[in-house]
Amino acid sequence: MFDIKNYAMFENIKWIKKGWSSDKKYYLETVMGEKRLLRISDISEYDQKNHEFEMMKRLATCDIPMSQPIDFGICDNGKSVYSLFSWCDGEDADIMLPKMTETEQYELGVKSGQILREIHSIPAPENQEQWATHFNRKADDKIQKYNDCGIKIAGDDNIIAYIEANRHLLEERPQCFQHGDFHVGNMIISPEGELNVIDFNRNDYGDPWEEFNRIVWSAAVSPHFATGQLNGYFNGRPPVQFFKLVAFYISSNTLSSIYWAIPFGEKDVTVMKNQANDVLTWFDGMNNPTPTWYLEDFYIQYINNIPYKLKTPFDMSFIEQYGKVFKVYDDQDSGNICFGVERDEKRYFIKFAGAPTEQYSGKLEDAIKRLKSTVSIYQNLVHPNLIKFIKAEEVGGGFATIFEWTDGECMGRMYPLSREKFLQMPDNTRLEVFNDILSFHNHVIKQGYVAIDFYDGSIMYDFGVGRTIICDIDFYSKSPYINTTGRMWGSSIFMSPEEFTLGAAIDEITNVYLMGATAFALFGMGQDRSIEKWRLNDQLYKVALKAVNVDRKNRQQSLAQFESEWKTACDN
Repeated sequence: MFDIKNYAMFENIKWIKKGWSSDKKYYLETVMGEKRLLRISDISEYDQKNHEFEMMKRLATCDIPMSQPIDFGICDNGKSVYSLFSWCDGEDADIMLPKMTETEQYELGVKSGQILREIHSIPAPENQEQWATHFNRKADDKIQKYNDCGIKIAGDDNIIAYIEANRHLLEERPQCFQHGDFHVGNMIISPEGELNVIDFNRNDYGDPWEEFNRIVWSAAVSPHFATGQLNGYFNGRPPVQFFKLVAFYISSNTLSSIYWAIPFGEKDVTVMKNQANDVLTWFDGMNNPTPTWYLEDFYIQYINNIPYKLKTPFDMSFIEQYGKVFKVYDDQDSGNICFGVERDEKRYFIKFAGAPTEQYSGKLEDAIKRLKSTVSIYQNLVHPNLIKFIKAEEVGGGFATIFEWTDGECMGRMYPLSREKFLQMPDNTRLEVFNDILSFHNHVIKQGYVAIDFYDGSIMYDFGVGRTIICDIDFYSKSPYINTTGRMWGSSIFMSPEEFTLGAAIDEITNVYLMGATAFALFGMGQDRSIEKWRLNDQLYKVALKAVNVDRKNRQQSLAQFESEWKTACDN
C-alpha cells in the first residue's frame, strides 16, 4: 500500500470487512479531510480491474450517483492493483429502507430503476456471443451443479420445469453493460435521502433484463422499493414478457445460489434455501410470473415535486393556496392526508379529508364528517402543549383544518426515522415529555372530555426549543362516553380493557390506564411491562403498573391521584 500514488496524503485508514468481494477494501481520509474508498486486488486481476475502472469513468460522465473513480494503478511492489474512489456517505439501503415511509421507499426504488436504465444505455461489444447460446449453456451448467451438490430445496422440480419451458424467451435478446450485482445491498442512502450505487466489481455484459435477477434481495427488504425499481426502469408497469423472462433468470439464480453458498457454511446455505422458498411463494410455485410483492395498484402523485400515495388520482392542487408544499404525510388510516406548507416565511400544517387515501377503507363522506367534528375539540382543549389550531374550511371537494407548523420528531411507529431520533432522548427529557402529556390530559378531564385514540403517533418533541407537542386528538370526546363499537379506535399498546368491551364506560379511570401505558411506552418496552425492561426506579414502576391493572377498581381512581403518586415516586 505504501507505493500507492499520494499515499502520504492518507491520514486515517480503516479496513472494511463486510462484503463478498475478494478485494481488500479500506475507508480513507486524507489530510485535507477528503473521504475515499480504496480497493486492492491481486495483480492477476489487472485487466478486469482496469476495465471496471474505465467503465466507471464512463458512467461518471452520465451523472450516475456513485463512487466517483479517482485513481488506478499498481502497488505492493507489483503484486497488487488498486482503485481509488470517492466515498459515498450514508447508510446501507437495506438498513435504511425499513425506517422510511412506503412512499419514500417507492420513490427511491423509482430512482434506482432510472439509474439502472442509464447504466444499461452502454451497449455491449459487437463481438458478444449470441445471448441465447451463452445463457442456455449457463443454465445447463447451473442445473448440473445443483443436481450434483447434494443439497436440495423443496419445489426444485417446479423451478427446473419453468427453466426448461421458457428457454425460448432468450432468443433475440439484446445485450448491454451490466452493474452485475444490482440490489439494495449495493446501494447507499445519504443523510439527505439520496440514493448512491456502489460495488461495480461484478460488472459484465448481457441481457439488460437479466440484471433484475438480484431483485429478490431488494423485494425481501422492501416490496415498495422493488416495485418502484421496475416502474422507474420502464416508466410504468413492465410488460408481461419482462415478468416471464425475469422469473426465468431468478429461477436459474435460485438453483446456483444453493451450491454457491456451500463453501461459506450452513448459515449461508439456510439463507439461500429460505430465499428459494420465498421465490416459490412469490411466483405461486412458478405458475405466475408476476411476483406477489409487485404492487399493482400503488399509485403516486406529486405536488411541488413532493410524492404522496393515493388509491386513485385526485386533484390536490388547491393545497397550494396555503403555500408551497414541503412535506406530505400519507400513511394515516383515518382518511386524512396531511401537508406541511410554507408561505411568506411562515409554515402551516394542513389536514385534509376527502381524498382517496391509500390506507383508509371507509367512506370519504365519513372521513369528512369526522374531520369537521374535530374543530370544536381543538378549540375547547387549547393548551400550551397542543398543536395550535388556526381555522377550518370546506375546500377541494372535502374539508381542511389548518394548524401552526411545529418542528419536531414524532414517536409514532409509522415514522421509523423520526421515532429513532425521538427515542434517543435521555430519561430526564422523557420525564419532561411525560409530565407534559400528563398535564395536558389533566386539562382534558377538567374540560369535560375523555381521551380516545391517543397513541405514540400523537407525541412529538421539538429538540430545537425543548417542547413537547401533542397532536392528532381527533377522537377525543365529551364525557361520559360509552363504547358502542366493541374494539374502539387506537393502538392496542395504549388501550384499556374497556376499550375492547361493548357498552363499557370510557372515562377518567380509562385515561389513568392510558397514562400508565404511555409511561411503559416511554420508559419500558410497550406491551412488555416487565420490571427488567423498565428504565426508571422501582417506585415509578409500581405506579405505572397499578395504572394498567386490568381491573378498573385496582387502578388509581383519577389522574390527580396518579399524578400525586407519580410525583412522590419521582421525588424518591
